[in-house]
Amino acid sequence: MSSFDPRSPTAGLTRIAVDCMGGDHGPAVTLPACKAFLAAHPAAELLLVGRPEALAEAADWPRCKVVAASEVVSMDDPVEAALRRKKDSSMRVAINQLKCVGDAPPAAHACVSAGNTGALMAVARYLLKTLDGIDRPAIASVMPNQSGGFTTVLDLGANVDCTAEHLLQFALMGSALVSAVDGKAEPSVGLLNIGEEVIKGSETIKRAGELLRLAGAAGQINFYGNVEGNDIFKGTTDLVVCDGFVGNVALKTAEGLATMISTIIREEFSRSWVTKAVALVAMPVLAKFKARVDHRRFNGAALLGLRGLVFKSHGSADAFAFE
Repeated sequence: MSSFDPRSPTAGLTRIAVDCMGGDHGPAVTLPACKAFLAAHPAAELLLVGRPEALAEAADWPRCKVVAASEVVSMDDPVEAALRRKKDSSMRVAINQLKCVGDAPPAAHACVSAGNTGALMAVARYLLKTLDGIDRPAIASVMPNQSGGFTTVLDLGANVDCTAEHLLQFALMGSALVSAVDGKAEPSVGLLNIGEEVIKGSETIKRAGELLRLAGAAGQINFYGNVEGNDIFKGTTDLVVCDGFVGNVALKTAEGLATMISTIIREEFSRSWVTKAVALVAMPVLAKFKARVDHRRFNGAALLGLRGLVFKSHGSADAFAFE
């Protein structure tokens, strides 16, 4: 592919740098996912980052370039190892594709990794820096709601301990994301709490509520008020803000519940020839149900607040989810 300039995306095409070595499965999942993605998206190019011998099968793929990296950040590596010792890791090299080199534009428009979340956040923050006025990046993703749409939730695990000011910043970043992606001029914002009343919650949450109400009064955000966990799935607000500890627990609980419900339905329909016959009749409905609750369809999470577009995949994602 001599026409593929590794330092300049082809005009009109979106180029994504992919950390192919990250996650629980590495190239066994990332390469099939990338191949399927390229086939489905003719307006995209990929930079596949990793050990060349592990990515050899992709060497001649169209709209694709292998970028060598000699090291891998494992899922249990401490953040310090990713930052200080593994400077040629596939994760770091992939994120580096978002940086300008001299007067040349970045080699990629966005980066995707299924690697160690803490390491990804730390390396991305170190290399790309945060936007003005943002102290900490946050992880944002969507969850399906009963209205047929999606609720954006952040933070989903980047920041375990947050101040009220951090939660305000998350609300501002999340509002900008929903507005840009969904085209909603004033997306509604809810603060996740143990009740709707302003007197409930920890001191941090109550202080955050005060700041969000002030921001709402100033026209900076469209603040709805406190919301509870079930409001995420009701679609009460477009955006739900929480700290990373609570957000990650809510996300993993929702994924586990969806998996459990799907498993129970499959088991019940497999109990006898009668239930199997009923399952055949109900197959179209069951397929639609699975599509709506399958957490693999909502795998990508954005790291907001950075001077570059970085997206996190579940480390355990299969090829469908990573694609």
